Amino acid sequence: MNRYPIPHSPRSARRAGGRQARKDLRSAPLADNIRPVRPGLSGGNYKPIDDTGVAAISDTIFQILEEIGLSQAPESGIRYMTDAGAVCGDDGRVRFSRMLIEDTIANAARQITLHGQAPQFDLELSGSKVHYGTAGAAVHLVDVEGRIYDESRLQDIYDAARIVETMDNIHFFQRPMVARDISDARDLDLNTLYACIAGTQKHVGVSFTEAEYVPEALEILHKVAGGEDKWRARPFVSNSNCFVVPPLRFATESCLVMEEVIKGGMPVLLLSAGQAGATAPASIAGAVAQAVSEVLAGLVYVNAMVPGHPAICGTWPFVSDLRTGAMSGGSGEQGLLTSACAQMINHFGLPSGAASGMADSKMPDAQSGYEKGSTSVMAGLSGLNMVYESAGMHASLLGFCLESLIIDNDMLGQVMRCVRGVEVNTDTLSVDVMRDVCIDGPGHYLGHDATIKVMQTEYVYPELADRSSPKEWEENNKPDLLQKATAKKKKILENVFPDHISAETDSLIRQQHNILLNRKEDMV
Repeated sequence: MNRYPIPHSPRSARRAGGRQARKDLRSAPLADNIRPVRPGLSGGNYKPIDDTGVAAISDTIFQILEEIGLSQAPESGIRYMTDAGAVCGDDGRVRFSRMLIEDTIANAARQITLHGQAPQFDLELSGSKVHYGTAGAAVHLVDVEGRIYDESRLQDIYDAARIVETMDNIHFFQRPMVARDISDARDLDLNTLYACIAGTQKHVGVSFTEAEYVPEALEILHKVAGGEDKWRARPFVSNSNCFVVPPLRFATESCLVMEEVIKGGMPVLLLSAGQAGATAPASIAGAVAQAVSEVLAGLVYVNAMVPGHPAICGTWPFVSDLRTGAMSGGSGEQGLLTSACAQMINHFGLPSGAASGMADSKMPDAQSGYEKGSTSVMAGLSGLNMVYESAGMHASLLGFCLESLIIDNDMLGQVMRCVRGVEVNTDTLSVDVMRDVCIDGPGHYLGHDATIKVMQTEYVYPELADRSSPKEWEENNKPDLLQKATAKKKKILENVFPDHISAETDSLIRQQHNILLNRKEDMV
């Protein structure tokens, strides 16, 4: 029995058919611009650093770049950066004046479009617009039914991409696993790329081991795009590039890869991945200052090559559990560190990317839920443009779980609703609705036109999470979240085989490149 019964409404005409109207409304597709959550909602209201702290960190960044600089740049990089105004000292360290950094920031790309293979998946990076997606280099696939960790394979990458293709709240797909069944580095890079772009039309991020592998990767992308000109007009793959080895050293081989992808028209994520207490200062402020310094040095490098080339400032410092030295990707400190980095990059007005949502938990459980939820919402509220690692990741980047992709899609819908915030206007303040209900109506808002109007535009409803009463839960055979996610995973993998790459193009690529992923017809 309902403990708080709704009073009977004398205005039965208004209420008649209310439940069916709500069901009809929920089943009707919404235009993208009125969906309650969607890619690119603006965050930025959460600022973990006060104004004085932002100014102090900013000054420290300029000091680091001018006085300490970065070492071990390749000769080509030294030429690019010194031609732009940097100075290479007798100690081999490249240093950057405040004026050079400020000029670079002023002239760098501030609005970037990361294209999908289909335009509806394009992501607009500017200001504090937020997008969530995958990333990482997990070496294991989490088997939730057996509760074991298996070595990840090429097929697993393709399967993850196919699942992401169907998840509304996962906006991009960066390679989340390493194909451990491929030993040759060239084959690994090219097949990882192909598995990603064959599995989803959303924007894809990949890495390359050697610069010499990039031209062949570009050949594949040109074929998929329909020509080099079409690729350059809409590059749908970006390069995640660890161009530095913290603290404050360029990674020579990765820098050479970066040079090749820039020449090929590919956007870059400038990724600085220090570990606080190990390769970055243990203090959060110091780790932020070092990470931002490193990516700004990379930004000089990129813009010295091609002014205005699309580059994302990827401040990815990780947290150590200082008792053991082990990474702690699900910690509150990680969420704080990521959000602080986002605030600093937003302070400079540049496109930002960082990692959040990397559970330390080994399985999709309660620990995973609170770690992912808390760190992901902090990143979004801070206005981080690209939130990497936000779905599927476990064991501090060592394990990836396909069921968690589906569960985390639900979670990210709730997170994005928090990012969106509260719209305040005459309609939402609802004075006329209150007057209608309280003076002329039944004394409640159930079935009111205004309630039905906002059901789908103001509220997000999870696909898997259970909101039933205990009685209904029992009547429904006590549904379990993980079991439902496993069933949905199997349904997707049995039925979803994207065909945006034509059979003719696929055959041409397979004739000219060593593609190891099975053909779609062999997977059915």
